[in-house]
Amino acid sequence: MAIAPAPQSITSFADVQTYAAPAMARVNALIRSALASDVVLINQIAEHIIGGGGKRLRPVLHLLAARAAGYADHDQQDHIQLAAVIEFIHTATLLHDDVVDESDLRRGRKTANALWGNAASVLVGDFLYSRSFQLMVDLDRMRVMRILADTTNRIAEGEVLQLLNIHNPDVDEPAYLRVIERKTAVLFAAATRLGGVLAGVPAAQENALADYGMHLGYAFQIADDVLDYVSDAGTLGKNIGDDLAEGKATLPLIYAIERAPADQAASLRRAIETGGLDSLDNIVSAIRDTGAIARARDLAQVHADKAKAALALLPESEARDALGVLADYALQRDH
Repeated sequence: MAIAPAPQSITSFADVQTYAAPAMARVNALIRSALASDVVLINQIAEHIIGGGGKRLRPVLHLLAARAAGYADHDQQDHIQLAAVIEFIHTATLLHDDVVDESDLRRGRKTANALWGNAASVLVGDFLYSRSFQLMVDLDRMRVMRILADTTNRIAEGEVLQLLNIHNPDVDEPAYLRVIERKTAVLFAAATRLGGVLAGVPAAQENALADYGMHLGYAFQIADDVLDYVSDAGTLGKNIGDDLAEGKATLPLIYAIERAPADQAASLRRAIETGGLDSLDNIVSAIRDTGAIARARDLAQVHADKAKAALALLPESEARDALGVLADYALQRDH
């Protein structure tokens, strides 16, 4: 049985994890076997980042979407293989992100680039990309390969768009949303759409699953960017103010600049231009005083609600309930 018998009701992220645990055990086993290489450094770095915890949200989304779409998963392997592919693509982006952002902390641990250097991290990220494409080619399904190839290309576009926006205080909400669509939401959408592809559902249901994933991705990333200003390093697993230090104008800062008095807005703009954290406390206060946090959370809620609404086209099931819970979890989490 690939998915555990559902609890009496799925109402929390812990319930979702329990429900998906048997299938995820198979995914994790495949991930570890597929990572094996006779190049020792690849094994070390891959184990560091894959074994570093994390919620494995994207592969879980794929497994749940396939189940919700009616995919008979108890004796098949394709959904397990695709879940591993999705996690490899995501992990490769993390390795590359940390190099570009010069990050030294992720999930409360030293990043791979902080431990082994930028060159090794980039090359192992490339290894993960290539391994993911080996796994998807093994499935021999052209539609699946096209979706994932297009998705990976859009993720790369998002990385470049974000790079162009670094230290730019004129980034507005539409520009910010274009980045998070490509960097985050498109992989969520691919994960859920592919569940429908495996199940062979009608186009309307497949598109509904993709819409669910896209809106969930928006909600998840906006909520994540809010956490950068309201959480703490021990809970969040990265340094508070990292986005600002990297010169990223995320939504709370964009909203604060729009509504702050002129002198305060000028100070916020200078902070983006310099990546300076000298006045982080004042910056956080400005973000809160302008209502930027609440406004950003409201937009995340809009997308979470749209994600849940998209599920109405799917038949009632425990898996559909689990997907709905994940939309709420995207906003309620503290890391």
